Amino acid sequence: MKTNTFALIIGIAYLGAGLLGLIPAALMPPPADAPPTTFTVLYGYLLGLFPVNVLHTAVHLAIGFWGLMAWKRLEDAKVFSRSLAILYGALALMGLIPGMNTLFGFIPLHSHDVWLHGATAALAAYFGWRTEVHMERRQHPDRRQRMLPVARERRLGLADRRQGAYAGA
Repeated sequence: MKTNTFALIIGIAYLGAGLLGLIPAALMPPPADAPPTTFTVLYGYLLGLFPVNVLHTAVHLAIGFWGLMAWKRLEDAKVFSRSLAILYGALALMGLIPGMNTLFGFIPLHSHDVWLHGATAALAAYFGWRTEVHMERRQHPDRRQRMLPVARERRLGLADRRQGAYAGA
């Protein structure tokens, strides 16, 4: 897979997650033992797994939109992937630290978000810093275009050969 394709897939996935985060029916109430947040607008667990609120959803929408914009050029896709690796790696580490797992009470980063952000960071690092192999494809023109022109005498066939044989006799 090319880096551009990775940027497109991540862009669509995070844009979809961001849009789902805006639908209250897709959010389940947080459990009682969840770390408290001070910003509770649309706070819940997306699909029952991932803690989100409206700020987290806004970050998902921004990342998704950025991925779609980076898809068009390889250089933009590499910058997107490298930046995503650093950002989501930091978010995964912050989700493991008890005081930072809600980003100072604004964005929930705990629970299943830790492994999701870590996996996103690892994939983004792979696509951001790998060297792409460019395959050269040979163009095989149609076989008829490669044929050399044939003299008119040969194209007419056996009748000409017979006439040549009788003319010499």
